[in-house]
Amino acid sequence: MRAVHVVVTGLVQGVGFRWSARDAAERIGVSGWVRNRPDGSVELHVEGGGAAVGAILSWLRQGPAGARVDAVAAEDAAVEGSIGFAIH
Repeated sequence: MRAVHVVVTGLVQGVGFRWSARDAAERIGVSGWVRNRPDGSVELHVEGGGAAVGAILSWLRQGPAGARVDAVAAEDAAVEGSIGFAIH
């Protein structure tokens, strides 16, 4: 089990990024949460197998249609035991 804390910057608010990220997370099979930050970025906590976490990180680098991802900063994090994928 691997966990990562992720911050995505660019045009990532007001474009359905959180909902699309939840859909992608459920499809890929990772758990965790996503939320908007006051600075205009999107923050995520993602947990799952190594390949699944890698897959969601790849998806985050592209984002949904209408988004413009400038950067994805990911760092290892403690496993929280998340169930499902929540939008905060």
